[in-house]
Amino acid sequence: MIKSPSALVHVVYRTRRFAEMLRWYAAVFGARIQYQNPALAFLTFDEEHHRFAFADLGVIRPEDPNDKDDRGMIGVDHVAWEYRSLKDLLENYGQLKAAGITPYWCVNHGMSASLYYADPDGNQMEFTVDVFPTKAECTDYFQGELIGQNPVGTEYDPDDWLARLRSGVAEAELLAFDPAAEVSPIRGRMTEILK
Repeated sequence: MIKSPSALVHVVYRTRRFAEMLRWYAAVFGARIQYQNPALAFLTFDEEHHRFAFADLGVIRPEDPNDKDDRGMIGVDHVAWEYRSLKDLLENYGQLKAAGITPYWCVNHGMSASLYYADPDGNQMEFTVDVFPTKAECTDYFQGELIGQNPVGTEYDPDDWLARLRSGVAEAELLAFDPAAEVSPIRGRMTEILK
């Protein structure tokens, strides 16, 4: 039986008004920046490690901002739903895969491990579980040096993780992040789908 997510945790936006968006969300939500580089920013207003993230299309897709095709890129990128455990996340993955519903991107971001899906209309959502036992430790990850080495994360094979989990491997072992591993291309296979 499918387990429902425990919470809606964040929304990610694509924008060409990066600095303006950061100022607006700071003013409206009292949000503070957890981590920022030229292409990405993560903000929160409570104990959650991030409630909003922004991708600067001016950096990620620097082509002509007046390009007709670009207008569809601005706006909500995805909505993220949290699960209570890696077991719940991966067992749901197995059930969804059996029903023909598969993720387009499976990535350990360092502070969270996620499966990204697209609904029939192409709306993207992230199903995620925190890597660390507490929200404070996830927040600390944003303040540390590791995120700067790999702000996107590394891909993983959910079939492998599910098999290993079922064989008794501890969740913490699977969730351990290796910042030296190959950096995942942003969006994985969805990059090709969106072209």
